[in-house]
Parts: sequence; structure tokens; C-alpha cells
Amino acid sequence: MSDNFNYAKPTTRPLTVYAFDPSLGRRLNNYMTIKAPYESLEAGPIGRKLAVIDYDISNKRYYDAIDLDDPFVLMRAGLEPSEADPRFHQQMVYAVASETISRFELALGREIKWRGGGKQEDGRLRKQENGRRLKEDGHRLRIFPHAFQQANAFYDPDRRAVFFGYFQASETDPGSNLPRQTIFTCLSHDIIAHEMTHAIVDGVRPFFTEPTDVDTPAFHEAFADIVALFQHFSMREALIDTISRTNGLIYKNKLDADVPGADKNPQIAGEIPTENPLVGLAQQFGEAMGMRKALRSALGTPPYSTNLQTTFEPHLRGAILVAAVFDAYFSIYVKRSRDLLRLAGYGTADETSGDLHPDLAARLCDEAIKTAGHILNICIRALDYCPPVDVRFGEFLRAMITADSDLVPDDSWGYRASIIEAFRLRGIVPEAVFSYSEEALRWSSPQDRGKDIPPCKGLHFDVLHEADDHPESEKLNSERAEENARTLRKYAQNKSTAAALGLVPPKSKKDPAIQVKSFHPIHRVAPSGKLEVDFVVQYLQHRVVPIYPSDPKSSPMTFRGGSTVIFNHRGEVRYAIQKRINSDERLARQRDYRNQRAELSAVALYDPAASAMNFSAVHRGF
Repeated sequence: MSDNFNYAKPTTRPLTVYAFDPSLGRRLNNYMTIKAPYESLEAGPIGRKLAVIDYDISNKRYYDAIDLDDPFVLMRAGLEPSEADPRFHQQMVYAVASETISRFELALGREIKWRGGGKQEDGRLRKQENGRRLKEDGHRLRIFPHAFQQANAFYDPDRRAVFFGYFQASETDPGSNLPRQTIFTCLSHDIIAHEMTHAIVDGVRPFFTEPTDVDTPAFHEAFADIVALFQHFSMREALIDTISRTNGLIYKNKLDADVPGADKNPQIAGEIPTENPLVGLAQQFGEAMGMRKALRSALGTPPYSTNLQTTFEPHLRGAILVAAVFDAYFSIYVKRSRDLLRLAGYGTADETSGDLHPDLAARLCDEAIKTAGHILNICIRALDYCPPVDVRFGEFLRAMITADSDLVPDDSWGYRASIIEAFRLRGIVPEAVFSYSEEALRWSSPQDRGKDIPPCKGLHFDVLHEADDHPESEKLNSERAEENARTLRKYAQNKSTAAALGLVPPKSKKDPAIQVKSFHPIHRVAPSGKLEVDFVVQYLQHRVVPIYPSDPKSSPMTFRGGSTVIFNHRGEVRYAIQKRINSDERLARQRDYRNQRAELSAVALYDPAASAMNFSAVHRGF
């Protein structure tokens, strides 16, 4: 027998984490196994995209780093969950962070990149034990599981890092914990996913952190909650446990909307009863999300279309967007599971008795997981169809509809109709459309608007692995990326082309220059098996204007515009999603928002005069 047999590298690394609060102990549905993408790791763990650095700023000490490539750790598929072992804390943040990255990369069809650090980094955070220094490059996000002794966790774009705090439970109101028990935010699956989403979205859309409208700060919080919530719905053990305990009931009225009395069906009326087990499970997931009281109270509530008109605090306003997405999820789950319950003889809630058959519970669980995955993918893909700046809820709806119809033209389960109806009932109104029809909500191409525009010739669509470790690959990718940047910049500077893309061509050096902020080839596989190849580009322009135009001593503000342009594989413009730099309406709205900081800034959580959101202030008080 040959001694030179080569074993194939594994594709995943199984790691056990807490699904819920650690206080639930070793219950089956409190443990879950995450299959993180396999990569060779240094102790930390430190991989290609993530570096876990366990330095406690408050106590000025390092904790021993886990080596997930140690043979004994590999044999056990990682450490067992433990509140007392910092090495497990490192394992958990790495596992959940890796899982979140994988979900984004699968949905987006490309590798994600981190936003580059801005301010000079704190030397205490850059140094590592034994004098080692972490390689500073754009491929790694740093994670600090025990960063400080404080009820907080947040993403810091300037340091390109995520910080998790720890604190003691209250003596008078400890909840499910012991009085003065130490609580670690890094042991919450939801908090990790939430903060990682902030970091990923900041890399994909770096100007979404600028507070330009009541929707922009709320969108960032809502999107992070959407990812955390629906990522939790992949927890099979927790779902089966909930479905089995509730006999699989999904609402109290008739399962068939066509039978007499369908007008009383809460789903048809746009209401989701709190007795629904999926609402209860979603609220249970929300319990681990710290300050997410707004989210927990919004899920399962009747949708009132006037709430957005009076709700401006970012968490409360963002919860309305999350509730709309969850309403759509529940509606689709009802459609996908109705036949299973009907075949099993479950006609109404009153007729259901006894234990649910394990096979039926497993099938219902499959539908819940599959539907959650579909909704999450639609939301993530929609990022590529959003404008590059100043995003609003209605534009996110249009992005979701366009992104899904591009990849799945045959919407046999009515996903898009359910999403549109859920957003309509929550009062989310898109601008510049004549109806809530799918055709009206889809973004249009310049050709649809009567503007003839030539294709962009010479784009390289094969820049797939920007961070490939092979030197020759890195050099080739770098050269092709530079060529793409030059090609895209030259293309947009043409006067007629710029106008069709929603850009203003500069006539002199004083005019806003057209910048190519980012460009990505994307490769997605449709349910039909067809490979869809596109090219997503963010063009940006900006100018500095006074906040108060009538005051010569007014403080300045940066006003941005631009366009998200999606090319097909022939270089033809499919969509140009515009925010014009010469829009007086947008400029007036941003000035009004900054002038109303007392009413709209949520008591200093978001300062409209600031250049970016302060995630530390937003998340303080877990």
C-alpha cells in the first residue's frame, strides 16, 4: 500500500455553538453545529478574512488563543460550549462570523471585502502576544471577544474591527441569569450575526453609514436584524422542537383561504396572531439580541400603514421594516406548508390533537428553513440593486423585487407578491412609481426610459478571487482590476452616457468628479440551473455645501450622488439606479434632516451632523 496517498481537504469545519442563551445549558435545541468553510488557521483563530484577537482593553490582558487546527481540537470538532472558557468564546465568534460571511458570498455571487481602516489604530489593539503583530491588510476583519467590561457590542469601521463587551447581570432584575452573573455578548449568536452584518454592509455599501434621512440609520439596524433573525431560522433542532410542541399550527383560522370564512383569515387580513409558533420562535430569537425590544414588540403585530409617519427613532423605525419582511416570510411559509397540513388531516386549529408525526414535523421544518433561506437571499442580493447612497425603505423594496425577478423570473410561489403586500400594509411607499405592481416596482433600464446608451466594451468578468494567495493570480487580478477601473471611468465621462446613468459630467475641475467607487463581477446560479453573470458598479460624485445656505458662516456638509449600474456580460447597461448630485429635492431633504436633529436623532444615538453613524453609541445598553 502506498505511503503517499493524498487526502482531499475538507470543505467545511464543524464547530458547536450556543443557539440561544447559555443559561439554557446543554439542552438539545440550545446547541447547534455550524459548518464553517474550511481554511488553515493560525491560533486566534486567524484566517484569510477574520482575525480573532482576545485582548481585554479594560483589564489590559490577553487570553490564550484557541488553535482550531490542533489535532486534538480537530478530533472533537472544536470545543464544547462553555461560558467559563475564553477559548470557546473565540471559537463561537469565529464560527458565527464565518457562517455570516458565507451567506453573503453565496447570495451576492462574489467574495466580500472589508472597508479599509481610517483613523490611526490604537497600538494596544495592533500588538499581539509575544510581540507578534497582525498582518494589516484589507482581507481581515478583527474581532475582539472580550474587548471591554461594558454592556455593549459594536462594529468600528475606523479600526476595521468588531468589539464585544461583557458585564454583570443586575442584582435586582437579573432576568434568567443569577444576580451579578457575568454575561458575555460574544456568546449570543444573534449579536455576532448582527455586528458582522454591519461590517459586511459597510464594505458593500460604505456610504450607507451616513445619516442623510430618517430611513438611512433605521435601514442599517433593520438589515442587521433581518440577517440575524433569518440566519437563526436555519437552526433545525429549535424549529422541530417548536413545531412539534405546537402540533405544527401556523394560524388559528382555516388553512384553506378559499373555503367559506376566508375573510376572517388573519393572513388575508394582513395580521399575524402572536399565538403563531413561528412568531413566538422569532421573538425568542430576539431575546438574545440585547436592546432589540423594538424588534420583539413589532413581530406578529397587526400592520398599521401609518406607523412610519410618526416613528423616527432608528430602532423603532427599523423594526417596522423587519416586521414587513417577516410578514412576507410567514405568508410564503403558509402557502408552502398548507398542503402538508391538509394532507395530514389538519383542517382547523380546533381539530388538531395529539402529537405531531415526526415525519410531518420534519417536512414542516424543511419548509420553514427553505423559505427563510430564500427570503434572506433575496434581501442580501437586493444590496446590489440599491442606490450607492441615501437608501430609503421604498428603494429597498424595489431592489428586492428587481433582484428576485432577475434571478427567478417564474415566481410560482408568489414570493414577490407577498413581499409587496407586506410592505404595502406596513406603509412603506416607494417613490416615483405609479402602483404597487411588480412591473412598476422593478427598476428600469436607460433604454426603457428612452435613452439610447452604448455598451461598455473591454470589461474583465473573470476577476473572481481578489484575495487569491498565489502571487501570479494576485498580480493578474490587480492588473485586470486596474483596467476595469480605467474602462469604467472613461465610459462614464462621456456626456451622453453620464446623463443616461444619472451622473453629471464635470465641465471643470470645480465640478464634482465622477468616481468609480467599486466594481464587481457577480456569478449567480438561478433555480433553473442557468449561470447569470453581471457586473455591478458604484459611480459616486460629491460636493461640499453649507448646511444653512442663507448663512455665510454656516457649517459645511458633504452632499453625495451617484448611480449603481448593472451591466450584463456583453457590457450593456441593464439598470442604472440613480441618486443625482444635482437634485435640489434631495439636497433640501438632507438639510431639513440635519436641522431637525433634536426630533430625529434619537437623543444622540445618531447625530445627523456627523459624517457617519456611531455604532458604539447605538448599541450601548445590552
